[in-house]
Amino acid sequence: MLGTYYYHQIIRKTIISFGTLFNDIHIKHKNSDDNTISDLKVPLAYGPIQKFLARIEQQPELNKPIQITLPRMSFEMVSIAYDPTRKSGITQSFKATDGTNLKQVYFPVPYNIGFELKLLSKINDDALQVVEQILPFFQPAFTLTIDLIDSIGEKRDIPIILDSVSFDDDYEGDFSTRRSLIYTFSFTAKTYLFGPISDTTDGLIRKVQVDYHSGIDTRVAKREMRYTVVPDPINANPVDDYDFNESLEMFFDGKNYSPTQQIDI
Repeated sequence: MLGTYYYHQIIRKTIISFGTLFNDIHIKHKNSDDNTISDLKVPLAYGPIQKFLARIEQQPELNKPIQITLPRMSFEMVSIAYDPTRKSGITQSFKATDGTNLKQVYFPVPYNIGFELKLLSKINDDALQVVEQILPFFQPAFTLTIDLIDSIGEKRDIPIILDSVSFDDDYEGDFSTRRSLIYTFSFTAKTYLFGPISDTTDGLIRKVQVDYHSGIDTRVAKREMRYTVVPDPINANPVDDYDFNESLEMFFDGKNYSPTQQIDI
């Protein structure tokens, strides 16, 4: 079984979706009359914060004509771990279609992906503006809908949980040295990983039939009402736009439906 190539890009999509949450954060500077004099979009990049700190250390003087733009944010995936609290049966599967063929898909495996979002700033008010634009959305989770498998249209709601927030004032040296305020946000994304998707010869369920009875003894009770539902049109596929036809029938003949013979006996 191992060695069958497949790649759904689920981890990659989760990383991109996480970063998209924070790619449009702005800070504003105002004068004494409360008029906005600058509106800055906070840059966001994937990678460790150490890269930005190294650039600051290489350009420490405040009178340099070109400096790294602050504030800025970076994020990275820091862990991945199996989540036993969301475990489902490993042999359970469901049917899906790629638009043409019917596919058999086994239930996904739950995994938690850890992220760290770093905020680097030299002015505390700039950092607080960013912090207040993030925290209210996490109570403690913000849910994203991610298209995990494009081919079968498998979408899942993925909670992004804010685990903790910490900050560090990395100020050392004399007055010519740039100050570095670093806020660290720790998140957990509760995503799912799917295995290979295989073709199946099983047909689609196009009719559901349920018989009801009012007797207490289920061994001898006879059907009294039948509920039936079928798609409209009957030949609809999962990707089609279709409705359902429902019907109720009453019986007083004392018969029961035989699933093996598919007749009333």
